[in-house]
Amino acid sequence: MLAENAARLIYLALLLVAVGGYFVIEFRRRPGRTLQQAMLWGLIFLGTLAAVGLWSDIRREVAPTQAVLSAGRIEAPLAPDGHYYLKAEVNGVPVRFVVDTGATDIVLTQRDATRAGIDTAGLAYLGEARTANGIVRIAPVRIDSFALGPIQDENLRAVVNGSDMDTSLMGMTYLTRFARVEFSRDRMVLER
Repeated sequence: MLAENAARLIYLALLLVAVGGYFVIEFRRRPGRTLQQAMLWGLIFLGTLAAVGLWSDIRREVAPTQAVLSAGRIEAPLAPDGHYYLKAEVNGVPVRFVVDTGATDIVLTQRDATRAGIDTAGLAYLGEARTANGIVRIAPVRIDSFALGPIQDENLRAVVNGSDMDTSLMGMTYLTRFARVEFSRDRMVLER
């Protein structure tokens, strides 16, 4: 432990000598420009410290997350893109869903379905769904376990989208399992 601290101290001292020596030499040659560069690097350093210190506040605004308020109540903030997102575990694998009241079923992307242990290559994409992007091929599947926070469901019906899709969808067949689904201003509340 002592040797590790000594090695760090030597490293920091050498770094200080190298950077400090550079600034001393440059200051002698071009004092105005060297001071300008030193101030710029100082501002970058302070900005980085401020961003690290404010990261939790920035993250809450930029990438809001759901909160479990009680055993059967989940609250999700409105994301900057105007959608509500929920993270659920599908067969034990975390999957990010966009809440889509225009979708009937739980719709998994091929990537999320594969991660959840569903063999997408062996699925029969015999169904069709009408979407904003046109008609897409879908394959029916069963999800063994589905956990949204403390809320657990088993043997859920879902479909896998045969087309490219960025995010899985949480449709109305799942949302109707809740006693209350409320959208108010910038919050969505689910209660069971």
